[in-house]
Amino acid sequence: MARVRLENVTKRYGEETAVDDISLEVEDGEFVTLVGPSGCGKSTTMETVAGLTRPTEGRIYIGDDDVTTLAPKDRGVAMVFQNIALFPHMDVYENISFGLRLRKYDDEEVRRRVEQAADIVQLEGMLDRMPAEMSGGQQQRVGIARAIVRNPDVFLMDEPLANLDAKLRVHMRTELQRLHRELDATVIYVTHDQAEAMTMSNRIAVLNDGRLQQIAAPLTCYNEPTNLFVAGFIGSPSMNFAEGQLVENGLETNNFTVNFDPTQVPGVTVGDDVTLGIRPEDVHLTRFAETVGSPTDPIGARTDVLEPMGDEVFVYVLLSEAATGSMEQDPATSPNQLLMSVTPDTDIEANQEINVVLDRSKIHLFDTATGDALVHGITDLSDRESGTTPTEADS
Repeated sequence: MARVRLENVTKRYGEETAVDDISLEVEDGEFVTLVGPSGCGKSTTMETVAGLTRPTEGRIYIGDDDVTTLAPKDRGVAMVFQNIALFPHMDVYENISFGLRLRKYDDEEVRRRVEQAADIVQLEGMLDRMPAEMSGGQQQRVGIARAIVRNPDVFLMDEPLANLDAKLRVHMRTELQRLHRELDATVIYVTHDQAEAMTMSNRIAVLNDGRLQQIAAPLTCYNEPTNLFVAGFIGSPSMNFAEGQLVENGLETNNFTVNFDPTQVPGVTVGDDVTLGIRPEDVHLTRFAETVGSPTDPIGARTDVLEPMGDEVFVYVLLSEAATGSMEQDPATSPNQLLMSVTPDTDIEANQEINVVLDRSKIHLFDTATGDALVHGITDLSDRESGTTPTEADS
């Protein structure tokens, strides 16, 4: 296996920039996932590593070798695609061994590698089957085995689970994690599914509009997002946001005020526009406020839609208008809405007047103008002398 390094990689198609000055390094044996919305440049980035696309600018290294201009076959990489593309007239053995036979490996070596790969992906006893006789998950395993037999330096996987049903995707996620552990492989994985990114990766690289937004461990991206985009993209359901202005005693939004010492927020001063972010699990009914480390003052609200999810219930709540006391009537587009997560046994129903609190220690503040994170976690004014400090965003 080998490490992969991208240095200032840019790819343009005419006047359109698909990948914009991306630099990142994947360590030997690391599983890194490129994640982002459709059109963010993640597949194009992988294609430059594979050699299927040549970057307009920048260099690509695999190990110590500059492979920027090398053909795909000379890079020591193997790809697994969303479209498995098995030969329908060949059995599993022939599909897995096809690349080896093209390279004129002797029959004994081909047999050894195919059987070894089949054992790794648990296809024993299936080598004589035709693709049409196999399930989607089994076919995907054939595609992975076809990559394994090449003994590549790097595995490149472009949304390989996208065509599978939900249950099979979950199963294949665990299979890929086991495969990575057994092979100690360097893997670059592309997906738009953040569940795949969060559960399988050593680190995730979040892309948007062709730019690298953050590369870090999954929980770091979740708990300490570097900007508004990462905060809103990572996490399902998404983080709540509320725009406001810093005042002498904290932050004022249209619907509520959060009291804290504004001097603890670096890079801004009183009067600046700031966006508050809070995840659904950090919004609590006031009856549970005593379980919250640093609750805000109660915020008046009314429940709108409840979504039971089995182990939790998502509750959409409409906030009272600070100026008029009226309720926002369009929750689909309302900035005056919060999403809250509660346990299934919570006594709550739709169209119910409630009060909620936010956990100050889990509040994120962002510069509204730039979107950059300012601080992760704030403290109450009363904590000023206690020595409690928030976690500052990476600069």
